[in-house]
Amino acid sequence: MSTFKAAVIQDAPVVFDSHATLEKINDLTAQAAGEGTTLVVFPEAFLSAYPKGLDFGARVGMRSPEGRDAFRRYFDSAIEVPSPATNALATTAKTHGVYLVLGVIEREIGTLYCTALFFAPDGTLLGRHRKVMPTAMERIVWGYGDGSTMPVFDTPLGKLGAVICWENYMPLLRMTMYAKGIELYCAPTADDRDTWLSTMQHVALEGRCFVLTACQHLRRGDCPPDYAAVQGNDPDTVIMRGGSAIIGPLGQVLAGPLYNQHGILTAEIDLAEISRAKYDFDVVGHYARPDIFQLRVNEQATRPVTID
Repeated sequence: MSTFKAAVIQDAPVVFDSHATLEKINDLTAQAAGEGTTLVVFPEAFLSAYPKGLDFGARVGMRSPEGRDAFRRYFDSAIEVPSPATNALATTAKTHGVYLVLGVIEREIGTLYCTALFFAPDGTLLGRHRKVMPTAMERIVWGYGDGSTMPVFDTPLGKLGAVICWENYMPLLRMTMYAKGIELYCAPTADDRDTWLSTMQHVALEGRCFVLTACQHLRRGDCPPDYAAVQGNDPDTVIMRGGSAIIGPLGQVLAGPLYNQHGILTAEIDLAEISRAKYDFDVVGHYARPDIFQLRVNEQATRPVTID
């Protein structure tokens, strides 16, 4: 399929309520599919929350009881993979006949991961990408992914993968995705700054790929009453203002950026534009210099305990 319609979702979850958020994901996916889209991308940590403004009671050398309880709530609202929650997401993808890329908080044993999940239109869970480098305070509540979850899936729409938020500032990770031939570069994010758009345009130009970036539009009123964010308690306070966009392989903005409102952005994707763009620049092909520069990637899972 050389031409199709894609969507990025800019909205807010029901913070810390995974069941209600699953219902909202289904409703938003239905709206996007109703516009004729076959690929739908949601923001980072949409299920169940990107806890912007919280500190989880962490200070150097100290953790408070209140912070531990805040983490417990976050932990309880996270999902396992696979689980009934991923089954519900699979049903959403199948019901609406779309490829679904979604940012979730994944729980495994005692650790949370910021993860992107990929579902096919037949409901298959294709796989996941765990964020390899949480940023700053994110490291308080999220673990690190390893090289075993950096997939690019060969789909009828094109080669599909995801790089989450500030992972996009890791040149070697980007190079790895380009080497895998990524064409549909999904970038779920929580970065709502003006500079994010230029980053996404750079990625599209560098990789000669389509970039689909989705960010939340989150207000204080979308969060529980006891959400102790530094932004205050006015329900109209904007905690995350969005900035979602779709970018073409020559850096052209096809949709967005959208700020300070909920919305669904769509764009026509023509994969023929990729080969046209690579005519004069292919960072892992005719514009590479492997005689000078080489990258080694470890895609092995790293386990603390191996039981034979």
